[in-house]
Amino acid sequence: QVQLVESGGGLVQPGGSLTLSCAASGFTFSSYAMSWYRQAPGKERELVATITSVLGRTNYADSMKGRFTISRDNAKNMVYLQMNSLKPEDTAVYYCNAFRLGLHGNEYMYWGQGTQVTVSS
Repeated sequence: QVQLVESGGGLVQPGGSLTLSCAASGFTFSSYAMSWYRQAPGKERELVATITSVLGRTNYADSMKGRFTISRDNAKNMVYLQMNSLKPEDTAVYYCNAFRLGLHGNEYMYWGQGTQVTVSS
């Protein structure tokens, strides 16, 4: 059974920090690129950050402006998102995503249920 379980969300004041965690199971974690997405009320889901499976290369949405850091621990099947200098506009449900391009171009993708991050004073 494939599972992605996010944790670490909550209420934080502007300028504060949170670290989100995603625990993966039921698939070969080290073969998948891992990403964080977020979706705010009334907005489309957007990509926040990605870390690749082999070399651990990272990519961030421009809007993050260096405030967020994605990392992974393949030995523990975990991916993290460290969020600093949080702003009210960061308020969203944050989702963990796993992706792999397989044989014959088949795509494999899994989603977690999300964790709520609320930035408010």
